[in-house]
Amino acid sequence: MVQKAKILLVDDRPENLLALEAILSALDQTLVRASSGEEALKALLTDDFAVILLDVQMPGMDGFETAAHIKRRERTRDIPIIFLTAINHGPHHTFRGYAAGAVDYISKPFDPWVLRAKVSVFVDLYMKNCQLREQASLLRLQLEGGQSGGEDAKESAGLLAELSARLAAVEEQAEALSKQLDESADAAAVATAAHLERKLTGLRRALDALEPGAGGGAGQLPPQG
Repeated sequence: MVQKAKILLVDDRPENLLALEAILSALDQTLVRASSGEEALKALLTDDFAVILLDVQMPGMDGFETAAHIKRRERTRDIPIIFLTAINHGPHHTFRGYAAGAVDYISKPFDPWVLRAKVSVFVDLYMKNCQLREQASLLRLQLEGGQSGGEDAKESAGLLAELSARLAAVEEQAEALSKQLDESADAAAVATAAHLERKLTGLRRALDALEPGAGGGAGQLPPQG
């Protein structure tokens, strides 16, 4: 059974959290509430999240401060953050959101369909990342099992080739997306593409490390965030 992704919703107003849950319930993932920046940081200590929806204006630790803490932690720095704000002070305010590490910055009231679609992209990326890591881990165990040829070696080689082909397909799609972004200069899309590129690079490095004769042995997988 495929485990559901977790989405962290951070807002000090219960009615806003309820609205977000209503919008994102159609994704059929696990929605986790946090009513403050401090509560969000505690949740991030124990659980892995596909994406964080973070309100900017909160009493105490605001969204910018919370994002800064998230990006300083090794465990959480690669989790995508979508800022949500009810105010708009112009380009400078938006730039501060991207500078704090956000992959997107959405002003309220927002289009529910657009928000759901944006979150869905990061959920899909997270799930594919998890699946590839699990398959790579199984392959690594087979390689470390000491097989010296025969059916096990053939099965491992076939699995590695399948993983590489799947990743190549995603890389091709990402390359096509980057070419489109070169023509549209949308800051949020560029940030999203950059995050995707980092993830794909890490996955490719992991698969390359599993190739027979690769330096450092078959068991060394880089962290995937």
